This record gives sequence, C-alpha cells and structure tokens, in this order.
Amino acid sequence: MQLIGTLFSPYVRRTAIALRRYGVAFDHKSLSPFDDREAFARINPVLKAPTLVLDDGQMLTDSGLILDYFEFQAAPERRLLPADITGRAHALRVIGLALTACEKAVQIVYELKRRPEERRYPPLIERSTAQVIAAGSALEKALEQHPLPVSANSIGQAGITLAVAWTFTHLVMSDALTGTPFPRLDELTRQAEALPVFVSVPSSGTIRDWAP
Repeated sequence: MQLIGTLFSPYVRRTAIALRRYGVAFDHKSLSPFDDREAFARINPVLKAPTLVLDDGQMLTDSGLILDYFEFQAAPERRLLPADITGRAHALRVIGLALTACEKAVQIVYELKRRPEERRYPPLIERSTAQVIAAGSALEKALEQHPLPVSANSIGQAGITLAVAWTFTHLVMSDALTGTPFPRLDELTRQAEALPVFVSVPSSGTIRDWAP
C-alpha cells in the first residue's frame, strides 16, 4: 500500500496520521502534483493528493473517502469516530469546520504562491481569511462545549484533523491570525503535535519510523 503526496498538504498529513492510528502499514511517496507533475501523473493522472494505492492496485483519492474506507473495516477498538450518534455528529462538525479552514488556507496559498502578483485577487484573499477566522471561532466554541480527547490512545479523526488543519493555517497565514485568540485550539494542537504519531509524520519532509 502506498500513500502519494507531500506532508506539507494537510490532507496528506491527516491521512497518514490516521492510517497509523488505524494500524495500517503503508509506504509513503512524497510527490507534489505541482512540482512533480509528471511522476505524480504516472501514478494518478488526475493529480489528486492524497492518492492511496491499495495492495490490489486500486486507487483511492480524497482524504475523507480514504479514511471512510478504513473506518468501515476497522475493529471497534481501532475506530476513530464515535459510535454514538451524538458524539459522531460533534466529531463530524469539528472535522467539517477544520477542513473548511484548510480549504480556505490552501486557496490563500494558491493565490499568493501560484498566481502571478499582477493577477492576484485581493477580495478572494480577504474573504478566505475571514472564513478561516470564522471557522477558528466556531471550533473554539465547539471545544468549549465538548472538549476532544488528546492522547496517544484516544485521539480520533476530529482531533487529528483539527490539529493538522490548525498547524497548517499557522504555517501559511500566521500574520492573519496574530491578535485573534484561540486558546483551546492552540492548546489542543500543541498537545497533539507532541504525540509520537504526529512527530512521526512531520508537516515537511518524509514519514519517520514509529512504534505505537
């Protein structure tokens, strides 16, 4: 099984950390659909990261669909989403908000790093920044109402996704977040990033050896 994509992508990193929590063995091939376009296209012409090549050669794309595939077949003690409907609804709400923050932060990266300066669209940057801050505020409130578990054996999809997303937003738009307090988000992210499974999947470089 092979995971394709760079760990700078929060979607690839989210997938890699969750796969390790599921106990799934995989190899990592660090390819960018931009900088390694030809090599990536030879594996997946759609150029979608993450791409997961299963042992039988089938390819799965999109982090949410990849994780759904493994959540479905995981043993009860390995599942990363709550079994009860109320707990699952809260987890899915957190995941949706965190992925929204990711999506808008990625849009800002594309606008600033991939588009020529003369063709940038400031209203899009302004709107996306406001959406990231709004998502952060909603996540802060969600954590106040229902704190998430953050330990090596308890962190689930919601905690993984939130921490990865928040680390990424700080990496690419820290100036925009300066002066906007998100103490619960920051603390959860700090705790999660200190866990061995997170340390083994850094936001840059390649995956490191890890023993659960």
